[in-house]
Amino acid sequence: MQNRRHFLRNLGITGSLLAIPSAMLKAEPRVKPDHIDLSTIVLKGKVQSQGKGIANVAVTDGMNVTLTDKNGQYELASNATAQFVYISVPSGYAIPANKGIAAFYKPVSKAAGTYDFNLTKLEIDDRKHNFVVWADTQVISKADVELMMTQSVPDLQALVKTYPKGTLFHGIGCGDLVWDHFELFEDYKKAVELSDIPFYNVIGNHDMDINARSDDKSADTFKQQFGPTYYSFNRGNIHYVTLDDVFFIGTAKKYIGYITENQLQWLEQDLAQVKPGSTVVVSLHIPTQTGQARRDNKEEELGGSVANRQQLFKLLAPYKVHIMSGHTHFNDNWEDGNIMEHNHGTVCGAWWTGPICGDGTPAGYGVYEVDGNDVKWYYKSTGLSKEKQLRIYPKGKLKDAPEEISVNAWNWDNKWKVEWFEDGVSKGQMEKRVAYDPWAVELYAGPKLPKKHPFVEPTLNDHMFFAKPSANAKRITVKATDRFGVVYEESMDL
Repeated sequence: MQNRRHFLRNLGITGSLLAIPSAMLKAEPRVKPDHIDLSTIVLKGKVQSQGKGIANVAVTDGMNVTLTDKNGQYELASNATAQFVYISVPSGYAIPANKGIAAFYKPVSKAAGTYDFNLTKLEIDDRKHNFVVWADTQVISKADVELMMTQSVPDLQALVKTYPKGTLFHGIGCGDLVWDHFELFEDYKKAVELSDIPFYNVIGNHDMDINARSDDKSADTFKQQFGPTYYSFNRGNIHYVTLDDVFFIGTAKKYIGYITENQLQWLEQDLAQVKPGSTVVVSLHIPTQTGQARRDNKEEELGGSVANRQQLFKLLAPYKVHIMSGHTHFNDNWEDGNIMEHNHGTVCGAWWTGPICGDGTPAGYGVYEVDGNDVKWYYKSTGLSKEKQLRIYPKGKLKDAPEEISVNAWNWDNKWKVEWFEDGVSKGQMEKRVAYDPWAVELYAGPKLPKKHPFVEPTLNDHMFFAKPSANAKRITVKATDRFGVVYEESMDL
């Protein structure tokens, strides 16, 4: 039994198949249309650059992982359920792309086949590179597309131009690329193409086929557009992983945050090729966890975080990890041991209804600068300078704090310091409290606001700061210092 179990696993056959009687396994398959075809196939090919094979490149069918030999050749035992054969693009090579969409995969035919991959060697050292995280573009109409094209795309184009020519950039579309309207995938892809940097993409709950019978079929349209929903790649010293943590439960728009066993088994194999202590960047749509339940004093929602996150964390324990997520339409950073999660404010803000998210974070995206094993970052607000990292509100702007000024430092994490000065005199650090952003309250609070999507409401956040100025104070200055020592300063006359 152990030998048969090992044999089946090598073929990528898992789960309930182990309970099938041996006589049935020996029988000739009689496959009917739409039935599961377990015919064994062999995937083979070559990974090369200018005709020369590349050794030790990870190749997978989404179930098992193999490495290319010294000549760049690979051979992978698989079965007819495999939809793609794909590679983990190695460091030192350009990200293959088709009009900006990462093209690291080949669709698998229902028979044995040869699948070659041709890569271009970089002329510059990729240990220094940058990437951006676009969370929740979430367009539902051509009007939303127009906003994306006239605001978000030019902002990203301009950002890239602020770096030296030739700086390596890639993008991560962190899910909810559209809002259930799959005809708008083409508009999203056009936006990516215009950004002029290659994008890897994550499936979100609004990118799923909501009429699917089960989770297994819920990603069919996404796969047609963008390929596999989980995969990895390398750039410089960093290993990047993308996961599908949106588990469709078989009724329209209902899902939980959950990573399937197939993915965890694949990830275990994938990470076996990564040296312990390395930096690993994991992108997924639903955050593994946030502070929302604590702030709202409610139980954690199954659709708002990953239920089996601890199993993911166990696999990631040997590495220095940054998790990139979206979904929530607020900005939230947490750090524990070797893991830090960046839950991003969104490209669409509060669903294209205004300039800010429900927590007051401006519509925008994360920017990450990599140097070797080190990662630095900041949040880039659409239409604003990258130096704009906080907003000051006058005394009493928040009804719950009538005698205090308030400050929203939206990309705050526990290594930031937020100080204030009254008429040039230091008054020390401001008090951090869970609170609403006053502008978000003004824009979104109540059943009739905002007019475009009345369901939008302000959300409590962990990045509001308060101080009580003296009666005769004339000018308040706030100085926020991030974990990298970068200082952001704003002033307000009272």
